[in-house]
Amino acid sequence: MVRQLKPEVVHSYSSHLNFVVQWSVRGTRGIVFGSTRSNFVLDWEGSSWCLSRLNACWPRNQVFNSFQAAKSAYRSKSPFVPKQLFVVQNGVDLEHFRACPLASVGEAHIAGIGSLLPVKRWDRLLTAASELKRRNYEFLAQIAGDGPLRRSLDHQLRDGALEDRVQFLGHVNNMPDFLSRATFLVHSSDAEGCPHAVMEAMACGRAVVATNVGDVPSLVEDGKTGFLVDRGNDAMLVDRMATLIGYRDLCRRMGEVGRAKAEREFGLDRLVSETLAAHERAGWQRY
Repeated sequence: MVRQLKPEVVHSYSSHLNFVVQWSVRGTRGIVFGSTRSNFVLDWEGSSWCLSRLNACWPRNQVFNSFQAAKSAYRSKSPFVPKQLFVVQNGVDLEHFRACPLASVGEAHIAGIGSLLPVKRWDRLLTAASELKRRNYEFLAQIAGDGPLRRSLDHQLRDGALEDRVQFLGHVNNMPDFLSRATFLVHSSDAEGCPHAVMEAMACGRAVVATNVGDVPSLVEDGKTGFLVDRGNDAMLVDRMATLIGYRDLCRRMGEVGRAKAEREFGLDRLVSETLAAHERAGWQRY
């Protein structure tokens, strides 16, 4: 494709294809970019030692979607890091993810979005749900996403008698519709880059309770658009969730502020302009 189309810029979307993209432009004048879309360390889990290091340092120009990931790379003492780093946080289609009214009555609907992987720590959300049920809070948590932990999480669900409070929905096609039914979002990961789920929930006018990992603190303003929770502080997670279950007006106010922030900072125009600016800094000339 590169030889046929002769592109001026070739940009890998996935970190696992970084070196493939570098190899594809050999013998051409194309400017090549790689990507890192997690926390720089997690991106290479599951890859061979050799391939992971080739992907980490080639291409020499790489766009990170997380400031925290870029800091991790800068601090790394490894020789396997890209020569030039650019940070472009993720963007959201604000026309697709629109603010929608929040139901003022009825049980709270708690949304969770993400793959069922160990790093997402859905077990932490289930533990919080068990405690909230013990305190007699009325809620239904629905988790959109699938992955290898589905069976073990189903076991935890049954063991905790949480079938009436938590549902694993598997893959969900219409995410704006899913978020429109939510009262707020919970994101309980141990590590992140710049999570789309948090940005999409805010764009839909939903408050967010999230662990303060990766770039989440730059997305969620604690006490204004949601709550930040210390990673591993299960009691704090339960208390913040309980607060939003009990105060629907607070959810609404936080959601409104979150939507305003999304309109200022999360749009696709910003994503495109910052990506093109990175290309220009690497030598591409815009006509």
